[in-house]
Amino acid sequence: MSTATFATELVGVQDDLLRFAYKLTADRDEANDLLQDTSLKALDNEEKYEPATNFKGWIYTIMRNIFINNYRRIVREQTFIDTTENQYHLNTPQGEAFESTESTYDLKEMHRIVNALPKEYRIPFSMHIAGFKYREIAEKLNIPLGTVKSRIFFTRQRLQQELKDFR
Repeated sequence: MSTATFATELVGVQDDLLRFAYKLTADRDEANDLLQDTSLKALDNEEKYEPATNFKGWIYTIMRNIFINNYRRIVREQTFIDTTENQYHLNTPQGEAFESTESTYDLKEMHRIVNALPKEYRIPFSMHIAGFKYREIAEKLNIPLGTVKSRIFFTRQRLQQELKDFR
C-alpha cells in the first residue's frame, strides 16, 4: 500500500475512531488525545501494516492498546506503597490532628465512662482495646468466651449511649 493510500484510509476512519475513543474515555478531550496518539502511532508503523488485512481492525487494535497502556500507567502512578517501619497511624484519617482539643476531650470522656464501669466489664474491654483477641481474654481471665463477648458488647453499647451527644 502506498503512503498516499494509507493516509487516505487513515483519514477515512477518523470519525469512527473518534467515536470509539469517546466510548473508551467518556471525555471529549481525552478522546481527541487518544485519536491523535493512535494516528501518530499508525503513521509511525505504516510499514508494519499488511495491505491484504483489515485496515480498520488494525487501527482499532492500536487505539485499544494505547488506551489500555495509558490506563495501566495511570493506575501504576497512583499506586502508593508505604515502606515505613511504624504503621501505627496507617489507618488514621489524614485530615485530623493527633492531639486536637476535641479528640483529647472525647478520649478523657471515654476513659471516665469505662472507668466508671464495674471491674468485670472494664477489664475485658480494656484488654480488647489493647489488642487481645476474645479467646485470649477468656483464657487470661478464666471466663467463658461468650461472657467475654457479651461484656465487651455491653461496654460498647454503654459508650455509644453515653457519647451520643458527641457525634
